[in-house]
Amino acid sequence: MQVDGLAIALRPRPMAEAADLGAELVRRHARSVWCTFLPVYLVLLALALCTVEIAGWLPGLLIFWLKPWLDRSLLFTLSRAVFGQGTRWADLWQHRRAVWGGQLLRTLLWRRFSPWRSFTQAIEQLEGQRGGARRARRNQLLRARRGAAIGMQLVFAHVEVALYFGLLSLLVWFAPEGDTKEVMGWLVNASGTGESLLVAVAYAIVVGVLEPFYVAAGFAMYLNRRVELEAWDIEQEFRRGFR
Repeated sequence: MQVDGLAIALRPRPMAEAADLGAELVRRHARSVWCTFLPVYLVLLALALCTVEIAGWLPGLLIFWLKPWLDRSLLFTLSRAVFGQGTRWADLWQHRRAVWGGQLLRTLLWRRFSPWRSFTQAIEQLEGQRGGARRARRNQLLRARRGAAIGMQLVFAHVEVALYFGLLSLLVWFAPEGDTKEVMGWLVNASGTGESLLVAVAYAIVVGVLEPFYVAAGFAMYLNRRVELEAWDIEQEFRRGFR
């Protein structure tokens, strides 16, 4: 990685502050993030919703299970954003094989429930590490930072649940007077196609809003860890000083 080309100021930060830096990265490059992420996400969402006739719970499960695959598009955009580069849909499509296909089965099977998934995602996707080299690299990055990585994932998991139930609760709050219990029972049972679609769409909205920030937080923590291990901040200052 060309450290002197980074468009963000590198310095050792507490991991929580690094996660905040990731959120700021999404805000500053919102156009690139959403222009590349939304087309992929909407196609996936449409396909997932088509399975509601098979089982009412299946669309939500598919969205949940395929989040690591969606995250690959986001990390591609964010990895360019740290160099100050914008990303268009054409850029993502040009690199679609590398972005969407690399280590796909591993990502969706035994790595799906990794408690530090977004923190170590760059090892597979950006560094291209395999086998023992990948494990050694992962252990190096996680050393003394497992708690921070797990904590960040737990925070986002709780926020996701809170936003999901908060969104569904709007139906109860805005229900006509006297129909509150009926609406609550309708949501809890969710046995019909309409109710299942509504529940799935509510979850999809939450994932669509929150996932870019989750990926960015993990990526920023990864960059911060590399600063700690490889003194990128010092190298960056030297390169700038001797230009």
